[in-house]
Parts: sequence; structure tokens; C-alpha cells
Amino acid sequence: MDLNHYEESQPVSPTGQYFNSSVLSVCVLGVLESEVPIQEDDSLTLKLLRDVFLPINPRFSSIMVEDANGVKHWKKVEVKPDDHIRIPIFQEGKSIEFYDECFNDYLTKLAMEKLPQNQPLWEIHIIKYPTKNSAGNLVFKLHHSLGDGFSLMGALLSCLQRADDPSLPITFPAFRMNPQEIGKDDISICRRVPRILSGIGNTIRDFVWGVLKSTILEDERSPIRSGDEGVEFRPITITTFSFSIDHVKQIKVNLEVSVNDVICGVIFLGSRLYMQATNQEKTNANSTALVLLNTRNIAGYKSVQEMLQPNTESTWGNQFGFLHVSLPEYTKKDSSNPLNFIFKAQEIIKKKRDSAAVYLTGQLLETLRRHRGPEETAKYVHSTLKNSSMTVSNVFGPVDQLALANHPAKGMYFMVVGAPQSLTITMVSYMRKLRVAVGTEKGLIDPHKFRSCIEDAFNIMFKAAVESKSGSASPTN
Repeated sequence: MDLNHYEESQPVSPTGQYFNSSVLSVCVLGVLESEVPIQEDDSLTLKLLRDVFLPINPRFSSIMVEDANGVKHWKKVEVKPDDHIRIPIFQEGKSIEFYDECFNDYLTKLAMEKLPQNQPLWEIHIIKYPTKNSAGNLVFKLHHSLGDGFSLMGALLSCLQRADDPSLPITFPAFRMNPQEIGKDDISICRRVPRILSGIGNTIRDFVWGVLKSTILEDERSPIRSGDEGVEFRPITITTFSFSIDHVKQIKVNLEVSVNDVICGVIFLGSRLYMQATNQEKTNANSTALVLLNTRNIAGYKSVQEMLQPNTESTWGNQFGFLHVSLPEYTKKDSSNPLNFIFKAQEIIKKKRDSAAVYLTGQLLETLRRHRGPEETAKYVHSTLKNSSMTVSNVFGPVDQLALANHPAKGMYFMVVGAPQSLTITMVSYMRKLRVAVGTEKGLIDPHKFRSCIEDAFNIMFKAAVESKSGSASPTN
């Protein structure tokens, strides 16, 4: 297959056009933390760029152009590496704490900058200074129009190899944190009919409510939502922390719920705890989370070549939907039994699972695009994001330690930037750790307090679910 011809002949996907429009410019920051200092030889970087990164997908060598009919296409161009590689210089001889602050400030600045439209929509930033978490950092800035988390993770994995033995295949966790994949057990005929009827009701309710939330119904202003116009242009702080996958599974097994139920319960409870600690009157402010779902019906990552094949379920690009999920209220009963939040999350997710609202929302966006154009549809997507309080997305990563050019990766995480929201939460699993990244609007949300509230929520849930039965030690992050 001639990939160059394939990509040059392809129009930009509808979602790609929404995310790169006059009202939205959404990017993904992917951070790969090196376990060893990054080599000074920049010629190796150029070689990796030419021989490994660019061949992954022709879109990395293309720009977005508009034809006479207003249809946007990917156009192949010559890539100039110097236009895409950034190597910042900080003061020499400083402490790790100093470089950690420099790195965080650099990410804040990077999140606010727009990618130039006259060159391929990506950059690579090489930070050769040690931080608290790593000996060096490699930051990929990729425009969301290039693809979603599934596509971009697949591209990243194409650059990496197992650190222990490059000849061995990369392995992944045995679970997927996707609400649509949870609880697909066999159901008897007697139970199937009422479930179908319930699903119809859930679909109608979720779809109508989703349309209202995307148009006229806004979440309340709260400690996690400023609700201001232009919030996407304000600086953010990116904070990360980790949970043990084994501890998450311990809670899952003890409560007989799913991993997704546990994670959503932790995020929802932690958010309510933060709202209570910041402004008690706003503890239960009307707040909605947009949960992003991968809509591909596949069990794992495919090769880039497979993703570029047309008419396949694993097709490269943006293939996801979003669900509006109301944050449960925090009550006195929850303070004495925090596990209620997990069961509340389970109930919400179960109802969403029986709903076809994601499909109908996709059809609505396509109808808007055909009759009113991609720019008007982008405004609808912008309103959907702006009217909610947070976005939650996750990507499942490898169990094995990976390496890039003999640099073992100590950790990895990602953050979606450019969305009109005050709070974004992303998760990726790697080496049996669930890495959580939190993007918070500066001046509104205290990132350290928010992190502490999420960690407290996890710890008290772990204690209630595990220690009360087994007497095991508290988890350490």
C-alpha cells in the first residue's frame, strides 16, 4: 500500500476539523520520562525523527489545507526538523527542585501556545534536566486533529521497544477502562426484554439531556469551574500522581465492581472533597463530567499499518464519543461510608452502558456538519465542553518497561490542552501503575490541594474496602 498516496487523497475527518477550527484548537501533550540522562548528541534525535517518527504516519508530514469547495485535506509537505524540535536551555548547576519548577512552567507555556498551521501539526521538546520524577523528559505536542488517544498511543508504541528484550512483544493489562466494555455477560431472554426497554428510556433521557447540556444548560460556577469566557486561553498547571493497579484491583475484587467503577468513584469523591474543602457552600454544586469513550470495537492496539487500512474498526483518526455524567452529591452518609461513591459510579455507568446516546450524539454532529458546516459544528462541541465542569479520559498502556533509543522510560502521561474547561483529568496505565494527570486553571484551582483530595479519596476507599477485611497496610503512591 502506498501510504503517501493514501494520505494525500484523504480529507480531514469531521472531528479533526472541529478540533482545528476558528473556535477550537485542541492538542495533546504526551510526556515520556527517561530513567537515565538524555544524551547530548542531537544527531541521534534527528535520526530517530527521520527513521522512526516520520514514517509512522503520513499525517506527520502533512499540513491541513482547504480546497475550493471548503473541504479540508491533508497535503504532503517537506518536513524541516529544526521547525519541530525544541531543546530549552535552563540555568546550569541548579537543584532538582529548581529544574522541576522550570519544567512545570515550561509545560504551562507549551500548553498555551498554538501550533503553526503552515507546517505539520506536531513538535518534540527535549528537556535534558533532571526533575523529581525523571532524569530527563521528552514531550510530544500533537494536534488532536492528527488522531485520538488510541491512534497517538499506537504511534508512540511504534517508536518504543521493551527495555528487557526488544525482540519480545509488548504486553498490556487484562482490563480496559471503558464503560461500554463493562459487564457484557450473557443475559437470559427473560432479562433481556426489560433491559432493552430500559435501554430505550436511558437513550432518550441521556440524549435529550446531553443536547440541553451542550446548548442552554450550564454547570454552576464552583471551585472546579470558573465558567468564564475564554478559559481555554488561560494558563494551566499540570500535576501528576500514581496509584497501584494492584490496589485498584483489590478494591474491585472486594466490592465486586469494575476497575472503571473504582476510578470514577475515586475521581468523583475526590472532586467533591476538594469542593467542600475550598467552599463548603459549593460542595454539591451542579457539576458534570464529560467521560470520553473509545468507540472502536477492538480488544487492543493495532499496528499503524493496520490502522491506516480503510474500512476497519481500528482505523486511525478520532473515533470516540463522550458521555455527560453528573457528579454524585456528597452526603453525611458518604462521609461515614466512602464506598457509596463507587456504587453510585457503578449505577451511573450501568445506565449509561444501556444507552445508545453516544451513537445518537455522533449522528447529531454529522447532521450539523452536513447542513451547517464544520465551523458551526465546532461551536456546538465548544459549547459542550464549556458547559461542563471537567473532562475525564483514559488510555491503557503497556505492562512492560519500554525504551526509546536505549533510554528506558520511567513513566509516561498525557494531557489534553486547549479545551474551554477549568479541569481536565487523564489517566494512562504503565508498568502496573495508573498515572493520573490533572490540568487545572491557574488562579482558580489549587493543584496540590486537588491532588491531595484525590489521593485521600483513594486511600480511604482502599482502607474501607481492603483493610477492614484483610488488615493489610495502607497503599503508597
